[in-house]
Amino acid sequence: MKILMVCLGNICRSPLAEGIMKHFIDKEGLGWQVDSAGTGAYHIGRHPDVRSIKIAQQNGIDISHQKARQFIKADFKTFDHIYVMDKHNYEDVINLATSDEEKQKVKLFITDEIVPDPYYDDSLFKPTFNMIYAQCGKLLTSLKKENR
Repeated sequence: MKILMVCLGNICRSPLAEGIMKHFIDKEGLGWQVDSAGTGAYHIGRHPDVRSIKIAQQNGIDISHQKARQFIKADFKTFDHIYVMDKHNYEDVINLATSDEEKQKVKLFITDEIVPDPYYDDSLFKPTFNMIYAQCGKLLTSLKKENR
């Protein structure tokens, strides 16, 4: 199974989601792949925000090796599931889809809720990490059932 996590710049939320999901997948011994991307091209090639790296490290997860990239149309073919952190980025991804099959792969990371972007508010990194961590655990359980 191949999973893609998407936010705006691919330096705060989606790298956390990628790292946390990989952490869970590795603990379960699953051979799934996880990546992340941003809808914007602001930070291509850069490592995650130092605050995301720090909160992940404080929780035993290393995301320091990741590098930001932009979501591309080919991602629809590469990934089985595409999880987007908020409604604005969801619309940006859906607008790139060229078929119903591609659109069906795209879901909000948390149904009917957005994952707040902590970029402009240091105090949001811990609650954002906790929100993503909890949701990754739920997603893993759901995807394991689906993959049987």
